[in-house]
Amino acid sequence: MKKILFFATIIISHTIAAQGIKGVVSGLSPSGEKTPLPYASVYWHHAAMAVTTDENGHFTIAPPPAFPAHLIASFVGYENDTLTVTSTEDSPDITLHEGRALDEVVVTGRQAGNYISKLSTIKTEVISAAGLTKMACCNLAESFENSAGVTVGYSDAVSGARQIRLLGLSGNYVQMLDESRPDMRGLAQPFGLSYTPGQWLESIQIAKGAGSILQGYENITGQINLEYRKPVTPQPLFLNLYFDRFLRTEANVVSSLQLSEKWSTALLAHASTDPKKYDDNHDGFMDEPVKRQINLANRWIYLADNGVQLRFGIKGLYEKRESGQMDFDYSRPRDTTGYGSRIENKHFNAYVKVGVPLSVAQPPREDIAAAQATSNIAFIGDYTFHELNSFFGLKNYNGRENTATFNGLFQSGFGKYHTYTAGLSFRWDDYRELLEDAWLDNSRRPHDNTINLNRREITGGLFGEYTFNYKEKLTLVAGLRADYHSLYRWLLTPRATLKYHFSDRLILRASAGRGFRTANAITDNIGILATGRKIEIADDLQLEEAWTFGGSFSWYLPWGYDDNASISVDYFRTDFTHQVLVDAERYLYEQPQHYSTYWIYNLNGKSYSNTFQVDFSIQPMARFTLLAAFRYTGAKTTYTGGRLRERPLNDRFKALLNLQYATRMHIWTFDLTAQLNGATRLPDVETMVPGNRYSPVYPMFFAQVTRKFKGVDLYIGVENILNYMQDDPILHADDPYSPLFNSTVIWGPLMGRRIYAGFRYTLFK
Repeated sequence: MKKILFFATIIISHTIAAQGIKGVVSGLSPSGEKTPLPYASVYWHHAAMAVTTDENGHFTIAPPPAFPAHLIASFVGYENDTLTVTSTEDSPDITLHEGRALDEVVVTGRQAGNYISKLSTIKTEVISAAGLTKMACCNLAESFENSAGVTVGYSDAVSGARQIRLLGLSGNYVQMLDESRPDMRGLAQPFGLSYTPGQWLESIQIAKGAGSILQGYENITGQINLEYRKPVTPQPLFLNLYFDRFLRTEANVVSSLQLSEKWSTALLAHASTDPKKYDDNHDGFMDEPVKRQINLANRWIYLADNGVQLRFGIKGLYEKRESGQMDFDYSRPRDTTGYGSRIENKHFNAYVKVGVPLSVAQPPREDIAAAQATSNIAFIGDYTFHELNSFFGLKNYNGRENTATFNGLFQSGFGKYHTYTAGLSFRWDDYRELLEDAWLDNSRRPHDNTINLNRREITGGLFGEYTFNYKEKLTLVAGLRADYHSLYRWLLTPRATLKYHFSDRLILRASAGRGFRTANAITDNIGILATGRKIEIADDLQLEEAWTFGGSFSWYLPWGYDDNASISVDYFRTDFTHQVLVDAERYLYEQPQHYSTYWIYNLNGKSYSNTFQVDFSIQPMARFTLLAAFRYTGAKTTYTGGRLRERPLNDRFKALLNLQYATRMHIWTFDLTAQLNGATRLPDVETMVPGNRYSPVYPMFFAQVTRKFKGVDLYIGVENILNYMQDDPILHADDPYSPLFNSTVIWGPLMGRRIYAGFRYTLFK
C-alpha cells in the first residue's frame, strides 16, 4: 500500500512516472541471508512518485524536486527503511530487515486496520487492507464499521439503499473517488456503496473537510478515495468466497497479470445473490430485498522506457433487487391489493490516464541555490453510463445518465520548497429522469402526477494549486478553481490546507474551503418513493453551496509495545449558503391538510453541522492492538416558517472500540468491535403534533476469527451479536397505500444476528 501526502499528488502518482535514479532493494532475514525483494514499493517522502522493483529487486525512480531527499522502501513482512539521496549520481542500495521489525511492520502495515496518515496534509483516516478483512466487508457499505467518523445506514426499509454520513451530513456531500477520479455521482449514488466489493480494494482513505480542488468543486464535507488492487501487484490470483445464515452468497476474483516488462493488467469479477425472503420482524415486508449482482472490471497499465505511463480500464455492472410484501406477485398487474418494488441498475464506466514526464530533477550546482524541479503533464478522460429503472408500489421512477469528463494537468515547481499544479477540466452531464408519482389521499381517492426531471449540465473550468513545503516542518496548500456552469454560471472555489509539525510527534492540521453540488431530487432521497405520500418538487432548485472549515491535532506518543500510540482530536463545521431540503414535517406548521406530502425546496435560513471527534490507538503488547474513538455531532437546519430544528435521523454521537489480537506468525487473528450509537431525532410523519421524539441509544457488537494457512485465510464471524433490531421500521405496514405508510424513519439495524463464514486464497509468485 502506497503512502500519500495529499490528494493533489494522488492523480500524478497514478499517471506519472519518470526515470533517473537506479537502485536495488534487498531483504535481510534473521539468519543474515540477503536476497533481492521483487515488487517492493519505493517512493520519495512527501511525494507520490512511487515505483515497484522488478523481479530482481531493481528499480528506477524520477529524481525529487530538490536534494537532499529521503527515499523510502517498503515490503510486506519487513520494516520500512529510509535512505538520504544527495544527487542523481547516487545508486541507492536499500536493505529491509525482518525479526522484531517484522512484528512492527505487520502491526502498522498489515494489522493496523485503521490509522491516521502522518503524511497527508489534510486529516486522513486510512482503512488498510488489514482493516478490510477485520469483518466480512462484502461491499463498501460494510467497510466502515471500525470508523467512528463515517456512519452507514439505510435510506429506507424497502429499497435496501445504503447511505453514509460524514461530518453530520448525508453522503451526498462527500466526494467519492475511484483512485482520484470522481465516482458514484448522480443516478449511481443511492446504491453505489454496494457496487464496490470490499475485497477488490487495497485501502480506503477518508479525508475530512475541504480537500483538493483538482478533482472538482463537488467536495463539501470530505473525500473518500478507493485504492484498488493493482495490475502490478505480485499476487497473480486472489479468490474470496462468502456465505451467511441468510443464504447470502458472494464470490470475488482478482487476477493481476504482468504480461511483459511494460504491460500489466488486472481482471476483477464479483457475483453475489441474496435469494431468500426474510421477515424476522413479522410486519409482512421483506427485511432486505432479494437481489443479485454481477460486477466485472478490467484495468491496464503500460510503462514506457521514457517514463510515459498509460492507465486505462472498464467496469460494468448489473443488479436487480425485489422487495415489498412477502407474498407479492411480480407477474400480476400492480394495484392496491399488494405492495412490491423492483429496482434494476445497469452501470458502465471507462477511463484513461496518460502521464508524460517533461523533465527530471537536477541537483543544485555550486552557483545555483535551488534544484530544478520535475515537470509532468497528465491527461484523464472518463465516461460513465448509468440506468436505473424502478417501481415502488404505484410509483415509477426511471432514469438514465451519461457523463463524460476530461482533465489536463501540468505539475512543476521552483526553488527548494515550491511546487504547483495547474490545469483545465470539462464535464458533460446528461440526465433523463421521469417520475410517475401516484398516491391515495386521506379519502382513499387515487391521484397521479408526472414529473420530468431532464437536464443537461456542461461545465468547463481552470484551476491551480500551490504547495509550499518547508523542510518537512510546514506544508501549505492553496488552491483556486473557476468553473463556468451552463445552468448556474460562474463558480469560484477557493480551498486551503495547512500542516505544521511542532515536533516529530505533534502535528497540527487546518483546512477551509468552499464546495458546490447539483442536487438530484429523487436519487438523493430514494427512500421517499417507498412511502404513501405525494412528492412536490420546487421548480427553482438552486445549486447547493457550503463552506467547511476545521482542524485537528495528532499526538504520537512513546507508549505501548511499539512506542507508537496516537491521539487525534478534530473539529469541523459546515455552513450552507444554499441547500436543497426534503421536508416531511411542513404540514405541522402550514397546510395541515397536506400531511400526505413530501416537499423538496430551497433553504431559506441557516443550515450547519458541527462535528467533534477524538481517536486513540495503542499496541499494549505484541500483536495486540486497541482502537477507541468517540464522535459528537450537532446539526441544525431552518425549515419552512423559520424553524431551526435538529436534522432528523442524524445520530448525535458514536463511540467505538476495536480490539485485535494475533498469535505468533499471525496464524490466528481475533477481532472484536463494539459500537454505541447515539439517539437521533425522529421526524414527525404521523403524530400530527409537533414534538421532539428520539430513537434509543443502542449497542452493536461484531466478532471475527481468522485462521491463516499458506496462501489461505479461513474466517468465521458474527455481526450484530446481540440480535438488536429496530422495532416497526415500516410505519403502517398493514396499509401500504395509506398516506401514513412510511419506510424512511430508519435509525437502527433492519436485520438480526448474521453469522457468516468464508475464505480468502492468495497465490503468490
